[in-house]
Amino acid sequence: MTTRRALLAAPLATPALASAQGRTTEVIIPYPPGGGVDIVARLGFAHAGARLPGMRFAFVNRPGASGQIGNEAIFNAAADGLTLGALGNLSIWTQPLERPCRWRAEDFTAIANVVEDPSGLFVRADSPLRSLDDLIRALRGRPESVSVGSAAGVGSDDHLVLLALEEAANIRALHAPYNGTALVQRDLLTGALQVASFNMGEGTALLREGRIRALGQAAATRWSGTADVPTFKEQGFDVVIGSSRGIVGPPGMPAELVERLRDAFRQTFADPRFVMEAERASMPLRPLVGEDFRQLMLAEGAWVRALYARRPWSREA
Repeated sequence: MTTRRALLAAPLATPALASAQGRTTEVIIPYPPGGGVDIVARLGFAHAGARLPGMRFAFVNRPGASGQIGNEAIFNAAADGLTLGALGNLSIWTQPLERPCRWRAEDFTAIANVVEDPSGLFVRADSPLRSLDDLIRALRGRPESVSVGSAAGVGSDDHLVLLALEEAANIRALHAPYNGTALVQRDLLTGALQVASFNMGEGTALLREGRIRALGQAAATRWSGTADVPTFKEQGFDVVIGSSRGIVGPPGMPAELVERLRDAFRQTFADPRFVMEAERASMPLRPLVGEDFRQLMLAEGAWVRALYARRPWSREA
C-alpha cells in the first residue's frame, strides 16, 4: 500500500502531474495584498510548498468585485495543477445569491481550510457601549439609531453577523458598508462610526493598544488570541459566524495531484513552526483537509442560503 509519505516523495508520474513538475503554479488571491486571505496563501504555501518537491508557487492578487473576479479566475482555470487559489469561503456562496457568477461553489476542488477567524463587533475604548446587551437596549429603544460599519460590505461575514444578531435579538441597526478593514477601523477610531464589524484576528493590534474594545466574538468558543472577549452565545445570542479561509483548485483536478497537495497541508498543520508563525500573525487556525474542508464549505452554503431566504440582504445594498 502506498503511504502518504511515499506519495509525496514519488516522482510526478502521470501526464497531469508531470505538467506541474518544474513549472510555476499560480496561486490566485481574490483580494489585495496584506489581507487575511493573502496571508493564508503566502504563509500556507511557504510551509506546504517546501513539502512539494519539484513544484514552485507564485502569488497573484486579482482583487475586484468583492472577490468575484479572482474567484471566477480560479474556478475557470485549466485543471492541470498550474492554477490554485485562496478563498474567503463565504464569498463563493453569498455572491451567486446577489448576482450572476461564473462558478458553482460546490464544485471547487477542496484542498485545505487554514483559518476560521470569528466575526466580532467593536467599539472605541471610550464608548458607553460595554456589551451586546448595551447595544441591543439602545437599538430597541430607537431602531437604526446606532451605526454599524461592516469592513467588507454587503453580503460579507462582517455584514451577515449583524443580520444574524438583528434576527436573534429583534433589533435593527443602521448598516454602513465599507470596502476594507482599514477604512472601517479609521472611522471607528475617529468617532465617525459607533460600532464596527470585522474579524477578531484583524482587531488584535488595536485591542492590545487599548484603542478599541470588543463587545463580543461570534465564535463557538473563545479564540485563544482574544480569550477575554465573551462569545455571542455566552451573552445569550446563538450567533456563530466567521471568515473561513482556505486553499482550493478548479474543478476536475487530477486525483494524484490533489492528494499530494492535501498531504502537504496535513504535514504543515502538524508542524509546530507553522502553528507558531500563525499565532504571531493572529491567525485563528481551523485546519481541515480534503473532504472535511468540503463538508465545512457545504455547511456554510446551507447556512447562507437559509439566512438569505429570511433576510435577502442584496435588497439592502
